[in-house]
Amino acid sequence: MKRFLAFDLGAESGRGIVGILSGGNLSLQEVHRFANTPVRLPQGLFWDAFRLFHEMVQGIQQVGKERIPLNGIGVDTWGVDFGLVGRDGTLIENPRCYRDSRTDGILEAAFARMPKEEIYARTGIQFLQFNTLFQLFAMQRGGASSLPAAHSMLMMPDLFNYWLCGRAAAEITIASTSQILDPKRADWDRGLLESFGVSPSILLDPVAPGARLGTLLPHLAEATRVSDETPVYATAGHDTACAVAAVPAIAGGNWCYISSGTWSLLGAELDAPVLSAKALSHGFTNEMGADGKIRFLKNIMGLWLLQECRRAWARDGAEYSYEELMNAAAEAEPFLAVVDPDAFLAPGRMPDKIREYCSGSGQRTPQGPGQIGRVILESLAVCYRKVLEDLEETLGRRMEVVHIVGGGSQNRLLNQFVADATGRLVVAGPAEATAVGNVLVQAMGSGDIANLDSAREVVKNSFEVRRFEPRNSEGWEAAYTRFRERIA
Repeated sequence: MKRFLAFDLGAESGRGIVGILSGGNLSLQEVHRFANTPVRLPQGLFWDAFRLFHEMVQGIQQVGKERIPLNGIGVDTWGVDFGLVGRDGTLIENPRCYRDSRTDGILEAAFARMPKEEIYARTGIQFLQFNTLFQLFAMQRGGASSLPAAHSMLMMPDLFNYWLCGRAAAEITIASTSQILDPKRADWDRGLLESFGVSPSILLDPVAPGARLGTLLPHLAEATRVSDETPVYATAGHDTACAVAAVPAIAGGNWCYISSGTWSLLGAELDAPVLSAKALSHGFTNEMGADGKIRFLKNIMGLWLLQECRRAWARDGAEYSYEELMNAAAEAEPFLAVVDPDAFLAPGRMPDKIREYCSGSGQRTPQGPGQIGRVILESLAVCYRKVLEDLEETLGRRMEVVHIVGGGSQNRLLNQFVADATGRLVVAGPAEATAVGNVLVQAMGSGDIANLDSAREVVKNSFEVRRFEPRNSEGWEAAYTRFRERIA
């Protein structure tokens, strides 16, 4: 029996989960859960990195209190964001949140420096204004004092690993979200960063997911009563890489995945990057995955819209659980309107923004949580269909099964909408895919699991999934047509 502690930090919350691996089966025990709330300061929107690390230490302390022997600790987080560390190892600027406005308009300036076609040919990454490359370019253009003082750049899971074990390293799956990595060589494109006026000396050599970085630092071991011989692994540092590793798919089958949470990431698992003009035109990204795979995918705004609405309603004194919102959406009138999920990056006033979008585009305006929730879920479903069709066109093959993993896989209404809108079988689960993948990649690093196929057999043995067959498609074709018009 082996036990691995997975810290899974998303844009809304973080969890510490112990994965217990025994006899080809995996069970999970949550030991700590905490909120992840950005902090707005006069200079911008920041992640509270020190508090997040404090919460992680609290999670390790809980393991120590329960006297759970650990065979490893690993951290996964969202992508693109980073901390800059000085020569003495001190964090010299708290990490910015990717929703910070400093990168507004940066893409135009970046493409004036280097054509987008060249950037894509070198990195294969979807163009999002908050990608690490563009954050660094914005800092360079703005004369950020921390940039010339930086000795190294640590992506979020790398920063937490450094604080846990003292070794600074660049795990490759999280590095690949930066738009600075060459996916063909699986190494940094240092010349690219230099072309944007930033010294490539801040880039550390990449390490593979599953690499053993070191052991828990003595002062943390003493404070938590966990052995200082506990290994710290660079698991698949990007949460989507963990989630994809936990997809219970048939090896070699024609399947795609949606990692469903704050963001929805829809794509396929490949053996090599695809850097074609068609991939660029459809906005697909080539990120590194577990066991040397490529995650060929597209980012979609996801359940962020519903999360923000829920926060807005709570501020107005109306608290709704996600179950209540799903039930209200199920009872609401269908196909009132469709919105482009990717038009809603900035936080705040989300119900008002959705209503304004609908009225401004000549559609009926949803009222109340049920109607707004239904517009969000239907819009996500037709957006998934568009990305799925683009994926099939780019790869030249049809995807027969859509695997939905992550927290959003628990939204039964959205799962059924996806099946109806796409006409494909949807297989939903596991919900804790990121934590599951985190644990399994640690186990691959320790040698307790041989490879990715073996890891997925563990998932199939350990977690139930739900199947959603396509039903009556009446109304979906018209909704899809309206969606295509919105994004044209």
